[in-house]
Amino acid sequence: MSAGHYQYWIVIVLMMTGIYVVIAKGNMVKKVIGLNVFQVSVIMFYVSMGKVEGGTAPIVAEGYEVYSNPVPHVLMLTAIVVGVATTALALSFVVRIKEAYGTIEEDEIRAVERAADEEAEAEEAAQAGAEAAG
Repeated sequence: MSAGHYQYWIVIVLMMTGIYVVIAKGNMVKKVIGLNVFQVSVIMFYVSMGKVEGGTAPIVAEGYEVYSNPVPHVLMLTAIVVGVATTALALSFVVRIKEAYGTIEEDEIRAVERAADEEAEAEEAAQAGAEAAG
């Protein structure tokens, strides 16, 4: 294995860390952070793929024959902007969920939802019983 490909190992570690955090953690802020770590690994992968060893910026000048492709870098700049906007939106959703449920833990939100569903079913059953009796 070549020591020159260390960036790919970093990408793999970051990607697996991000996936683990998204899957294993119940806190929604931690899930957003996990998604950001995963996004950083993808961006790092594309930027490292776009780099040509010995290459320069694609500006025609004397003495340069090898150029790096700027398209992956430009696409990743766009991905960074979209990622920041997505993170802001996700965090605003987390704030709204906190206001609605009083927590940002998934298991607690599920428990609140289950209790609300059971309460609604009990009310429907009581209403149906009152209509049948009356």
